[in-house]
Amino acid sequence: MSQQEQPRRPQEPVKYGDVFEVSGELADKTVAPEDANMMQAAETRVFGHTQKGGTAAVMQSAATANKRGGFVQQGDATDVAAEHGVTVAQTDVPGARVTTEFVGGQVVGQYVEPMPVGTTAATDAETLGLNLQSAITIGEALEAAVQTAGNKPVDQSDAAAIQAAEVRASGTSVIAPGGIAASAQSAAIHNATVDRDEEKIKLVDVLAGATGKLQADKAVTRQDAEGVVSAELRNNPNLTTHPGGVAASVTAAARLNEKADI
Repeated sequence: MSQQEQPRRPQEPVKYGDVFEVSGELADKTVAPEDANMMQAAETRVFGHTQKGGTAAVMQSAATANKRGGFVQQGDATDVAAEHGVTVAQTDVPGARVTTEFVGGQVVGQYVEPMPVGTTAATDAETLGLNLQSAITIGEALEAAVQTAGNKPVDQSDAAAIQAAEVRASGTSVIAPGGIAASAQSAAIHNATVDRDEEKIKLVDVLAGATGKLQADKAVTRQDAEGVVSAELRNNPNLTTHPGGVAASVTAAARLNEKADI
């Protein structure tokens, strides 16, 4: 028989940490068939179908390999998925809809879809909880990021983006002691030494009430957004920004200010 007819038996099980950027207990768990089934069901509820090449498909492939290797059996589920769930959540941000997939509370996939034609600046602002009667400030944009990515553990890319935002808001390169940039940097350093996500400092802990924590504030411009995006990109190993994160929120605010001409 050919090699295709007799697939090679895997020597090690495929674990979550092998196929997703996850940490802690989940990273060491073997991807199980029932986990994949739960994700397929969750994607179907949200999208009406499973995403081609998406998270559920990756999990199904990993689970199939693990079954072939004898590491799991049909119907098996990891305790993390069984106890904490497999979920798909959607968040609307200006101009787009962000769908985030979770296993055991950790992000394993995200999709960003453009919003339907006809979305207006007013409805975009409503999504972010912002008021278009006046220009959106940098502080308000940072607070809006709490709504879309508040539970994200702070990493170095977040800290860099927050620092860039604070510098542009204050008009000076001096980082205020005890300010949000200093807090974000401390949080990123702390989180780098912690394995469990529940013990990490989240964006909400740093950015809640950001407007009141800034020494100065200003309306967000396109140039401000470009500076924040650049900082987040440079400090991300994958050279990407986080959907709904700091750079995305500041960019959305700048776009809203331009669309509303305020």
